[in-house]
Amino acid sequence: MQRRHFLSAAASLPLAFSLARARAAAPRSDTPRFLLVFLRGAYDSNSLLVPTHSDFYYAARPTIAIARPGEANGALPLDARWGLHPAMEGSVLPLWHSKQACFVPFAGTDDLSRSHFETQDSIELGQPLDAHQSLRSGFMNRLAQTLQGRSDLAPMAFTAQLPLCMRGPARIANTALANVGKGGVDANRSRAIAAMYAGTALAPAVNEGFEVRAAVLRGMQEEMDKAGRDAISAKGFSLVAQRMATLMRDQFDLGFVDVGGWDTHVNQGNASGNLANRLDDLGRGLAAFAQEMGPEPWRHSVVAVVSEFGRTFRENGNKGTDHGHGTAYWILGGGLSAQAGGRIVGEQIEVSEANLFQNRDYPVLNEYRSVLGGLFARMYGLSPAQLQQVFPQASVKDLRLV
Repeated sequence: MQRRHFLSAAASLPLAFSLARARAAAPRSDTPRFLLVFLRGAYDSNSLLVPTHSDFYYAARPTIAIARPGEANGALPLDARWGLHPAMEGSVLPLWHSKQACFVPFAGTDDLSRSHFETQDSIELGQPLDAHQSLRSGFMNRLAQTLQGRSDLAPMAFTAQLPLCMRGPARIANTALANVGKGGVDANRSRAIAAMYAGTALAPAVNEGFEVRAAVLRGMQEEMDKAGRDAISAKGFSLVAQRMATLMRDQFDLGFVDVGGWDTHVNQGNASGNLANRLDDLGRGLAAFAQEMGPEPWRHSVVAVVSEFGRTFRENGNKGTDHGHGTAYWILGGGLSAQAGGRIVGEQIEVSEANLFQNRDYPVLNEYRSVLGGLFARMYGLSPAQLQQVFPQASVKDLRLV
């Protein structure tokens, strides 16, 4: 199943128009902003959100378990049952302590394919699993359609190609911030396209759009130059996250970004190693995003970090983990509710061998459409009928996240 289509120069015109509209009507500081961070490759949630209360966890992971709090390189205590990967100490843990972060374990989709691409597609579409699925209707595009008429809404995908979840009738811009010098429309093509529309009613929007695009690229290049002297933003996601925050603060209020490299079948590591390095980069990026947004916009922002599925509870023979089922979602934001901020939320069960799904994975108790549907209902005041437009046939679960 093909997930992506290359955007031609002509297909990039909606980007120019959307950027022009965004500059003309920047969102207010109290406008709700939502960013979906998709971890492609299925990250190991059992190393991020550590079930420190479970003896079975430590028996099932003799070489890759994160030690209990208080032990060398141990998990950072969140409550009596759960700990956080030590790589998060300087980034996500402060957000947790300030009630700006929570976690939803046993989360995910009911899709059982265990295929990266099929499950990613299924989640991005947000459609019922037992019905015909249209590749032209992603759930974030349907959300954008539902929110049309709110003049400050400007969706944006921070990706080289429009992701499946943002495909549909609503016009959504996309641009990759990580590869600034490799844009689909260079200066010569920009001039040629602008000349095509010269003297027409669309000429001002086209010219304005290209001007904004050039400003985005200039700003990104400046931050790339700065990164060599600033350790906190020296790597990819941290750098991109800061730029995304600037754009979402000033121009966009519905965003998507994906981060790859989470398929850890071999030598996953524990408190240090491959996974720890990725979590460190991701955590720093998320903290940088929150800081760059500024206090008031951040208070009205929510970042949801999801992955297509979790990984096997037991480690494999290569000191890694294989494709699993249930995972843990991260929900970050300056306006999380007292019921969510600094808490582990959602339906939970004891972490034991007897409760594994198919004797290998976390079960899914908090289905993603239900969780996100409840979040959108609170963020945007959506009615049950509107939620059904975004997530058809979904049973919404209100976790009182905001």
